[in-house]
Amino acid sequence: MSVDMRTFLAHVELANPVTTAAGCAASGRELAQFFDLHRLGALVTRSITMAPRAGRPTPRMAETPAGLLNAVGLQGPGIDAFLERELPWLAQRGIKTIVSIGGGTVAEYAALARRLADAPGVNAVEVNLSCPNIEDRGRVFAREGGAAAEVIASVRSVMRYDAPVIAKLAPDVADIVSVARACVDAGADALSMINNPLGMAIDTATLRPALAAVTGGLSGPAILPLAVRCVWQVHAAMPGTPIVGVGGVMSGADAFQLILAGACAVGVGTALFHDPYACLRIERELEDLLRARGFQRLADAVGLAHRPPGSTARHLHEESSL
Repeated sequence: MSVDMRTFLAHVELANPVTTAAGCAASGRELAQFFDLHRLGALVTRSITMAPRAGRPTPRMAETPAGLLNAVGLQGPGIDAFLERELPWLAQRGIKTIVSIGGGTVAEYAALARRLADAPGVNAVEVNLSCPNIEDRGRVFAREGGAAAEVIASVRSVMRYDAPVIAKLAPDVADIVSVARACVDAGADALSMINNPLGMAIDTATLRPALAAVTGGLSGPAILPLAVRCVWQVHAAMPGTPIVGVGGVMSGADAFQLILAGACAVGVGTALFHDPYACLRIERELEDLLRARGFQRLADAVGLAHRPPGSTARHLHEESSL
């Protein structure tokens, strides 16, 4: 028996729920050496900025016992080069593409969205809200609902209607549900959670911080329970909002946890650094788990852990249209 693995991000249908996580597959060319990118639910690009960025000084990555610390700093070629070289490469191949964007001001986010609004091949835009707001003493947009909502409203106002706007949220907040609600009220069609929480390591040989930037984002298995908790809380509060669960997904069982908590799709990031086939393996493992438990559709497992035993689920597309 095959399982219907289709899912929806707002009105955009994905053939399966497994996507790359922003920043872990650049813009797809590297992964395309290993497998056909059409086998992904979607390719999420690295976060695109207005100007080219060299990133932060090295060392900017450090292994931890259960994950990875990184302070790469949104390294990338900028929006002009992305639109000239990277996006056309994806569009010509018909790869379902979610473009991640990052900015330092509300106006910069809006300008990025305006450049993408009419660009062929953009299926959705993921708004990386974990960027420092240079107009507010470097305070991260994701830390406060009002700031996050202002960014989302600016992006939604210029982005074409058929391209969902996805707000990517950070867990380093007092109340992630209030930030999520503010983003949805401002026009977000879906949510992605979680971005990397901040962490730090000290090199006991050099007696100095392991990263040149001192702190960095923690990814990998260590943060899966944090991601599951955030997805659970937001789905409980807003069950009709599509959620992409991201953080620490290394196996189909990890992805299944996020699905049961309320995610309709999952992002794979750190696992790709040691296994370029991780997305395909995780999708296969997830389908096997669903089949073994008698599911005919992925949609019937979304948020199931919230429901009493024996209850049935509406189709995810019906829920997201409420």
